[in-house]
Amino acid sequence: MRSRRRSSAVGGAAFVLGVDSGGSGLRVALGTVDAGPPPFTADCAEPVRTGADGIDAGHLLEQLLPAVHRLLAQAGPGAAVTAAAIGAAGMATLGDHLRARLPGALADTLGVRRMALAADAVTAYAGALGQRPGAVVAGGTGLIALGTDLTTWRRADGWGHLLGDSGGGAWIGRAGLDAAMRAHDGRRGGSPALLARLEAVFGPAVGLPGLLYPRTDRPALLASFAPEVGACAVDDAVAEGILRKAAAHIAEAAAAVSPRPADAGPDGCEVALTGGLFRMGEPLLGPLHRELAQQVPQARVVAAEGDPLHGALEIARALAGPGLRLPPHPTLLFVPGVT
Repeated sequence: MRSRRRSSAVGGAAFVLGVDSGGSGLRVALGTVDAGPPPFTADCAEPVRTGADGIDAGHLLEQLLPAVHRLLAQAGPGAAVTAAAIGAAGMATLGDHLRARLPGALADTLGVRRMALAADAVTAYAGALGQRPGAVVAGGTGLIALGTDLTTWRRADGWGHLLGDSGGGAWIGRAGLDAAMRAHDGRRGGSPALLARLEAVFGPAVGLPGLLYPRTDRPALLASFAPEVGACAVDDAVAEGILRKAAAHIAEAAAAVSPRPADAGPDGCEVALTGGLFRMGEPLLGPLHRELAQQVPQARVVAAEGDPLHGALEIARALAGPGLRLPPHPTLLFVPGVT
């Protein structure tokens, strides 16, 4: 575990706990209720295991509790957690074990009575837009869109690389590799530029199936080729067309979850883009902004205010203070004691 120290402690203060559990590990933040000084943070590099019962609550607690106790020690004598929000990838579909065990475990070990267990898309939403109505598209290897009018949640995609995630990194990478293999075979729709990048990255094209198909991390391998598509799109019409199609898919997801014009208010609704996919820059963002203007005319595209860990802290602060405005949901945003 790596912890990052602040220059001064805040002894005796009430703190909120935010947690972001994903494929790259567990991130923990301990912040003041009033969002004043920067939070104390720690990283646990081992991803939380998933088993027959879904996300392994015991494994999460094994990493989380020592990290929290270390951060409380840094915060100073008398520091205590008054509210917590745990965000986890897979919470919506694999979170039954967490929802059954975590509330009691955190109450017993940390004395926390106010808490929320959230899907990572919800913490991404809270990190990007806070507790305002709108929509957030989170793009990385996969892609999911989540929106709310503060009454209900609307979700689009996030169904994995076989059933969806359209426009995400794996989708773009697969489309680019398909175009490369078409060029190798002499079929229509091929891109010699993408074929050259395939061979530079992975070796001879004929060896790609043997490299790809046995892998258990196929989506990540496919997504690793997406930046190559972005780089080729400046001069290659096939690569540019792939990104135009990706932008259309992403805008469709945003349109599906955005508050309707009647619910958006006179200023329209906000749509935030978050995640590593959008670091591709203009080759993707240019066509995406044009698609959003056409498909979601009531939307104003805004920069995300923070990441999912920041969002977990924001949810915890809402529980500790003015109240949670984001709508509770049995799997997306579970608040024990709230139906």
